[in-house]
Amino acid sequence: MILGTIFCRAYGKGIHDKNIQLLNEKPLLAYTIETALNCRMLDDLIVSTNSEDVAKVAIQHRARVPFMLPEQLVTNKTSDWSLLLHIVESYEKQFGKEISYIVDMNVNVPLKTAADIDGAVKLALQYPETDVVITGYASERNPYFNMMELTDKGYAQMVRRAEESSVRLQNIPKVFSLSDAAFVIKKSALYNYSHWSHGLCRIYEIPHARALNMDEEMDFELLQGRLNRPQTF
Repeated sequence: MILGTIFCRAYGKGIHDKNIQLLNEKPLLAYTIETALNCRMLDDLIVSTNSEDVAKVAIQHRARVPFMLPEQLVTNKTSDWSLLLHIVESYEKQFGKEISYIVDMNVNVPLKTAADIDGAVKLALQYPETDVVITGYASERNPYFNMMELTDKGYAQMVRRAEESSVRLQNIPKVFSLSDAAFVIKKSALYNYSHWSHGLCRIYEIPHARALNMDEEMDFELLQGRLNRPQTF
């Protein structure tokens, strides 16, 4: 089975109670719940949290919170990878179902769509040798073309050198900026690797406009403006 999960710590980094803060009179968490409930590729959806307040908001918006996360696991020293493994094992033990993929959807990306998530899952199923499918968008910066680093002597050089001396933008490898909209993770990868980047990864491309990430207060204002405009993303 394919389990959709939305993980929310009690206190978001940078913004107090970010996960349940109102965005256009609706809790931020509710956007991801509503999107996930419209996905066709998820067999179940749960919210995982150590916060009673988050759990209440989740249930109010038709998501299940079958168990609370132990406080000793929800710290800045615990990796999300370890938490996902705990969530998988807790779910399987409680419901007696074997998970094949877990789809982690980040609350920070409220403009993602069900089609974005379903597309990432379908890509993972299309290539079963793949361990992780990550959503991402085409980056405006490219290490072969317009990104430089400093040498020990202070000179600037391209981050990646192309084989040809003359490089045209359309001829260089496509580069993606990653988005937390969705991580589709094969269960075996949680046991085989200590971090998702160590496995075989693929990118499912989504538009930059739907990948906007909310980390700071000013991001709330930007997203508020996007939501108040006719949907063109």
